[in-house]
Amino acid sequence: MKFEKAYIFSLVAPLMILLSIVGFISRKHSKKIFYLPIGLMGVFIISEKEFSRVIKRKKILKKIKSYKQFK
Repeated sequence: MKFEKAYIFSLVAPLMILLSIVGFISRKHSKKIFYLPIGLMGVFIISEKEFSRVIKRKKILKKIKSYKQFK
């Protein structure tokens, strides 16, 4: 069974955020900083996917509007 990147990112990003939260809560003060980059990368992956989706939708809408103008 072949997985696409979208499926992997949709599973990995929330797990990264969850791991970061659990590590941040359960560790001592000096070790908390190590979990911050993991959480930030999870948030970045999710937000990047959302922004790219919005941009793709806008491009498709522009193409549809341009085809309607020619008719």
